[in-house]
Amino acid sequence: MRTGRASAPAAGTVLNALATGTGSAFAIDAHTTATVEFEATPTDHDERRVTGEIADAPDADTRLIERCVELAAEVAGEPIPAGGASVGTESEIPMAAGLKSSSAAANATVLATFDALGVAIEDGPDPTVPTEGTDDEDEATPDSVSRVDACLLGVAAARDVGVTVTGAFDDASASMLGGLTVTDNDEDTVLHRATPDWEVVVWTPPERAFSADADVERCRAVAPMADLVADLALDGQYGRAMTVNGLAFCAALDFPTDPIVSAMTEVTGVSLSGTGPSFVAVGEERGVETVRERWDALDGETWRTTTTTDGGRLG
Repeated sequence: MRTGRASAPAAGTVLNALATGTGSAFAIDAHTTATVEFEATPTDHDERRVTGEIADAPDADTRLIERCVELAAEVAGEPIPAGGASVGTESEIPMAAGLKSSSAAANATVLATFDALGVAIEDGPDPTVPTEGTDDEDEATPDSVSRVDACLLGVAAARDVGVTVTGAFDDASASMLGGLTVTDNDEDTVLHRATPDWEVVVWTPPERAFSADADVERCRAVAPMADLVADLALDGQYGRAMTVNGLAFCAALDFPTDPIVSAMTEVTGVSLSGTGPSFVAVGEERGVETVRERWDALDGETWRTTTTTDGGRLG
């Protein structure tokens, strides 16, 4: 049996990509861990398939993590063995809460698969610098894979199984690389990276919202505001970008703006995260703690964390 293990962080939103295809997110210190096992010897019969399990969620959809194992094994040149493969995840990130749990699970699973198969993970070139394509058709099994390429496998898996509308490369890249990214999700390219050092507070209401169910047409209606948010983010005004994004997408997705308004004077930025229902505020210790106290009065769960630059990691 070959076993691999890896983890990847959650993320909060600067710009929701549903409006224009440009998105931005930042990694936060809450993680999903994946364990992947390849069993060479079949138990009763040859069963070359992947089975997934999500801790504390026996009825959850496991197609994403299963597809991640399949794609990563294919890149590694390793067919699923006769005994099959299994993948299990455990997470500190609430599901369907706008905190990029799917991206974190996909990243962790891809990395764990490569860990099990002995494929090294490298930082690779600066993803914000365009590289020229190559006509080299060499399909030799790689000894290593870049973080961005590993991330793109998770994005491909998410598209394959339909858990995302945009591919969520913004969320996935922030989770895999750490720090903050601005991305073109139509081209799956990183436009900008930064490493803000923020205290973070998250409020997650009791309800859940799946991103694949979001009203895309209403989100596209706020495209002019999304363009403004992108300009602000690319100019380094991340907090202001977050807040404008939050107000625009609360209107588009019919979420209350009260959590944003109550936090605006205390923090660097505050937004609805993803397609909700969570809200995330970032800034200095004192202001973030004040917002936590205000949000504690609301139904749901409020918790503190920080930004992180580590990204996905093995082990």
